Amino acid sequence: MLLEEGFDLDIRRPPLGDELPCTLDGHAGAVIFGGPMSANDEDEFVRRETDWLEIPLKENRPFLGICLGAQMLANHLGGKVEGHGEGLVEIGWYPLKATEAGKKLLHWPEMVYQFHREGFSLPKEATLLATAETYPNQAFRYGDNAWGIQFHGELTRVMMQRWVVRGAHRFELPGAQPGRDHLGGRLIWDMHLKRWLGEFLALIFGKPAVG
Repeated sequence: MLLEEGFDLDIRRPPLGDELPCTLDGHAGAVIFGGPMSANDEDEFVRRETDWLEIPLKENRPFLGICLGAQMLANHLGGKVEGHGEGLVEIGWYPLKATEAGKKLLHWPEMVYQFHREGFSLPKEATLLATAETYPNQAFRYGDNAWGIQFHGELTRVMMQRWVVRGAHRFELPGAQPGRDHLGGRLIWDMHLKRWLGEFLALIFGKPAVG
């Protein structure tokens, strides 16, 4: 979607040893995606990526954290990442409710796709934008340009199919939905989620700089 808007992508993969930029000069912003690891893991790349968030925050450049990326941002800002007290997970499609602050920014989808076993506390001075029943902190904004969302708006059908196959063992966890509901829900709700994502990306990153 960013490519369609005219942005170029500079893709870095810290788990594979890729370096992270020492400044975001020359970048419109940054995105950290999700992953099967925990933001609390002691792996070198998890610590390095979390510490790196100092750069977009210090330079006040647009940043979006998705699932693991949002949890890394919460950890960096002094929040807490942990599982549900009763062991519940969100794996499948679940209702989302925008807060008043969220509603002032844009229209949010009623159902979103989730695939996580941990959530995050709301960092101090962050603004909650969307909430849900099991994991109440679903989207937040920190300062002018840092954003975190717990759910996934970026999945293509191919990605979802892969997750449903490779992550099938997690469907037995309390609160998870069976694989057929993941794909069936996509037919109903994905259109609305994608429309929201386009508006959300425009809100965060704007338009590419000419030249």
